[in-house]
Amino acid sequence: LAETINLDEKKATEEEESLKLQTWADLPVELLELILCRLTLEDNVRASAVCSRWHKVAVAVRVVNQSPWLMYFPKYGSLYEFYDPAERKTYSLELPELQGSRACYTKDGWLLLYRPRNHGVFFFNPFNRHMIKLPRFELTYQMVAFSDAPTSDLCVVFTIKHISPTVVAISTCRPGDSEWTTVNHQNRLPFVSSIWNKMVFCSGMFYCLSLTGWLGVYDPLLRAWSVLHVPPPRCPENFFAKNWWKGKFMAEHDGDILVIYTCNTETPIIFKLDHSEMVWEEMQTLNGVTLFASFLSSHSRTELPGAMRNVVYFSKVRFFGKRCISYSVDDRRYYPRKECHDWGEQDPFENIWIEPPRDASLN
Repeated sequence: LAETINLDEKKATEEEESLKLQTWADLPVELLELILCRLTLEDNVRASAVCSRWHKVAVAVRVVNQSPWLMYFPKYGSLYEFYDPAERKTYSLELPELQGSRACYTKDGWLLLYRPRNHGVFFFNPFNRHMIKLPRFELTYQMVAFSDAPTSDLCVVFTIKHISPTVVAISTCRPGDSEWTTVNHQNRLPFVSSIWNKMVFCSGMFYCLSLTGWLGVYDPLLRAWSVLHVPPPRCPENFFAKNWWKGKFMAEHDGDILVIYTCNTETPIIFKLDHSEMVWEEMQTLNGVTLFASFLSSHSRTELPGAMRNVVYFSKVRFFGKRCISYSVDDRRYYPRKECHDWGEQDPFENIWIEPPRDASLN
């Protein structure tokens, strides 16, 4: 018995000495991630200098960018709500300047809006209440996009309208212009232009996705339009159900064009345009990128909190209130799992992703 007691005491002493020898560098990776992901960017950089192990974890969870917020347009009144998916918080803001208008596009924290009653077109920043008006222009239901913030000399507003199977009318405008410029262009390949087209500005070009998956490109400097000889993305037959075309989204990331195809509860398919081979390549991973998809404009981000990486955030869908659902590419499932993904029942003008300033705080 005495021998057993001595062995237990010796073992306890050895374990105690082993614990004394442990340092902060010996913390489990999971615990390190929980600690470091809650640090500010400045403190994260300091922590990364402790040792190579801490550096690896700190860089992996480092948050440099800020997540876009989902902005909701009310059917009545002037109270607008913003949902922050990173903090899972909702903010409210009275914006009487926007009454009677509908959203068209967002970029760099600016909204492009349209008033159907008087054909008014204007930019508005909800975070500083600045407004920049454009010449009046009739925007029926065609999509509209702009290249840069309206405070930039590079800003170009672009819209395309289907005239006939072989002709599209492209209209452009810059802040400060007295009128819009409209030019008709010939289509060399079939291209359908309508409200459900998706647009992004990437590497100096406007890219437009047609209903049938063809990709058109407009160069605002050369004022040249063309339809790329790229076959539409291939999707399983079950994707072509009712209203499948309302579940398409397009974004750009670091010079790449990304297209997301969704259909009810089917697993989303993400394609990237391979410029060298001129084909759509199906992506099995987002390599840490986070996508924020909505009908009117979509965004991409890197270096968000760890749980938000390799995820696609979709705007509000039915039965889930003023929140958003997400799809994890790693887990290959939606969160929440039982949400109804009925894209065909949504109003495309009821919400849009917008990029808040880094110090945004709405109460």
